[in-house]
Amino acid sequence: MLRVALLGAGRIGRVHATSIVMTKSCDLVAVADVNTDAARDLASQIGARAMSVEEIIADASIDAVLIATSTDTHSDLIERATAAGKAVLCEKPVDLSLERALATLAKAEATGLPVMVGFNRRFDPNFAALKAAFDKGEIGKGELLSITSFDPAPPPVSYVKVSGGLFRDMMIHDFDMACWIFGGAPAKVTATGAALVDPEIGAAGDVDTAAVTMVWDDGRIAVIKNSRRAGYGYDQRIEVLGSDGLLSAANVLENTVQKITTAGAVSAKPVHFFLERYMRAYQDEWTAFVDAVQGGTTMPVTLREGVAALACAEAATRSMQTGQTVAITPDMLG
Repeated sequence: MLRVALLGAGRIGRVHATSIVMTKSCDLVAVADVNTDAARDLASQIGARAMSVEEIIADASIDAVLIATSTDTHSDLIERATAAGKAVLCEKPVDLSLERALATLAKAEATGLPVMVGFNRRFDPNFAALKAAFDKGEIGKGELLSITSFDPAPPPVSYVKVSGGLFRDMMIHDFDMACWIFGGAPAKVTATGAALVDPEIGAAGDVDTAAVTMVWDDGRIAVIKNSRRAGYGYDQRIEVLGSDGLLSAANVLENTVQKITTAGAVSAKPVHFFLERYMRAYQDEWTAFVDAVQGGTTMPVTLREGVAALACAEAATRSMQTGQTVAITPDMLG
């Protein structure tokens, strides 16, 4: 039985708590949060103890921690947990600072403890099926990858101000998907963005609409499009053009009913919220983590891969600020 502690009792922490509790080979024994009332409330619901982070780190009976705290705490908690001999699953991104994330990578790898980064979209059944078909060579050599990721509405400006920016907070998922599908980090990144949805986001120094082009050493291209507003729902699509064909993964709709009349065809909208879209992915992500810990196998999303996605976000941020293409150099990947 894997004894697990959850660090973070907010919205995403509660999502992860559900996944842990549903896994028979795990025992969620402790919850910590800076909001002690939130920790106590969640702990009482799942039959765990509310503990401090310090108590959890010092407790040798706890085998693994899931970090779902604010981003600015991720690196520190990864380092402390691995130094204490615990396996770690940490929500994305590794840190808001690439330099800090690289330091954490070095320290965590030196312990030999397993660390997984929570890029849950890899575990979406549709995206996973696309990746499997691509890896089997079903469309030949990949040449052009297109990723669309539109949120139904922007987050509060108070969140934007501490998020690290759209590239580190939102598009980081898509950077990881591009690196995962094409099998490694690109050679260079070009980005552009604007505040078209909410002028307050622009006033906070961020953008809400962006497009990024990534180019690999062999010439392969990926294009990522992000928007903080798509009033029709949560728009998540991937398309890969290969030398022998095309693979695509479409949106998950509210239902599969389609009406066709002489006036045309009508179907349901995409589901509206990320939890509706990716709830199964969160469960499968946790299962994959547990299987790797208990089986002693390589994590399906390594800390090094988490750093690579952050390096892409760092390059995109620099590119947008300077108007220049930015190279992904070896020192950015650790």
